[in-house]
Amino acid sequence: MDRNNQSSPASGVPIAGILVGLCAASIGALYTVFARLGIAQGMTPWDLTFLRFAVAGVLTLPILAYALVKDGAAMQAQWKQWLAIALLAGPLFGLLMFGALYFAPPSHAAVFPFTAMSVMGMIMAAVFLGDRITLRKASGIAIVIAGLVVLAGLNAASFKGLAFVGDVLFVAAGTMWAGFGVILRRYRLDPIRATAVISFFALMTYVPIYLWTTGIGQLSAIHPPLFWIEVLVQGVVAGGGTLFTYAKMVSLLGPARAALFPALAPALAALMAWPVLDHIPGPAELIGLLLAITGLVICVTTFSPFRRAYFQLTKVSS
Repeated sequence: MDRNNQSSPASGVPIAGILVGLCAASIGALYTVFARLGIAQGMTPWDLTFLRFAVAGVLTLPILAYALVKDGAAMQAQWKQWLAIALLAGPLFGLLMFGALYFAPPSHAAVFPFTAMSVMGMIMAAVFLGDRITLRKASGIAIVIAGLVVLAGLNAASFKGLAFVGDVLFVAAGTMWAGFGVILRRYRLDPIRATAVISFFALMTYVPIYLWTTGIGQLSAIHPPLFWIEVLVQGVVAGGGTLFTYAKMVSLLGPARAALFPALAPALAALMAWPVLDHIPGPAELIGLLLAITGLVICVTTFSPFRRAYFQLTKVSS
């Protein structure tokens, strides 16, 4: 048996998929923490987006070139699918996420996009892939959402002014990411090639626009140690790692389950912020993390301990 496809006996889910999912959530938390560090030191979300796509686009160019030389005809035949994932998970997704912060408070960023990813991922998987919505899945997602709400500390006072505009943008971004996962699964797109295509698309679209409108003057003014840390985290680790790990997770777990793992990123970011930003997680953040993990376990696993015990007793008695 291929080790990558081995499943946990208690869950019936590939262990590799769970490990990749945890890796994806950790990368999401890592670049979130260092994005906050960069913004605190004078960088803008647009600067961070530029570093992410410019570095990842250059690094993945050889991968895309090799894929085109080796299998160019097949890739050209699927140009609509490649364009779709580039539009859904490329710079437009990042612009929606960052643009939403101009309207909604940061606490909403920990709830609305990830809620949209989970809920829309489950619905789209059911509609387009025939992945049945079970009571277990629905319950698990509800617990995950409750954990995000507790983690973010949402209250009625945060829903005022133009906050709803930001919330709509967050939901749109989360829905796009869920659609990205569904297309990956439906057309069995290779995770490495998907990463290279999306990075190249951003390199050819967002990067020139940034250079035309902003230039490199703002980046050159950044303190060199901070600049190179952000290049490493945003460009190398997050730029390629986020797309690849999520795409690989979709291929192993399916889009419905894969859409749940990013919901761990805000809680993990609260823990990572302790050494980087000197932010000590509070009780609400720890409770939110526990709830999110509980909901994730319920949704990802498919075999309950009670059923397992029943089958073992039945087997022994027979």
